[in-house]
Amino acid sequence: MVRGGQGLARVACVVRAGAAPLWWLGVVAAGIGVLVPGLTGRRIGVLAGAVLFVLAAAFVAGTRRKRYAALARGAARAAKHDVLQDRAVTVRNWRRRHRWWLLLAFLAALGGSFAAPAAGGMLLAGCGAGLWWKAGWLGRRERAEETLLWVRVDWLRGGGRPAGKAVGAYRATGVAAGDAAPGGARRRTAAPV
Repeated sequence: MVRGGQGLARVACVVRAGAAPLWWLGVVAAGIGVLVPGLTGRRIGVLAGAVLFVLAAAFVAGTRRKRYAALARGAARAAKHDVLQDRAVTVRNWRRRHRWWLLLAFLAALGGSFAAPAAGGMLLAGCGAGLWWKAGWLGRRERAEETLLWVRVDWLRGGGRPAGKAVGAYRATGVAAGDAAPGGARRRTAAPV
């Protein structure tokens, strides 16, 4: 980095990074789990999985919202020499750091199918849906305030949580900065000038 600038990653991109792998691993685990009769039977397993899906999505989406809001309110303007990390790099770094946890969660969901078919996979998919929901909430906030939220990359190295204890403050830029739209999705069109 040049002249004291810091590497910054989009908060919404970090939140959204785990959504797709959790969703798809959950869907695959649930699909495989339905094939196993399990101890409870398929019907009970799928019904329990549906309840777990809803609860997990709501819990993950609602967790630490006050912390995100407080950090967003206190966001300082990004400095001229700060380096904005691309969306793809942020997503790749998060997934690389969490690949073993994702694998263990997938194996646990598959193993749980022998007790309650599809329930573990639906729980995992619910966590992914909750992350998408939270990223959408952040995106609506960014659009309303016309400000994109960024977090220092070095604060993400430990656990990779954008609202964890290591995160002291967010940085803010205009909506044209970076290559991701509000909410962390890929930008469909060119950024407004």
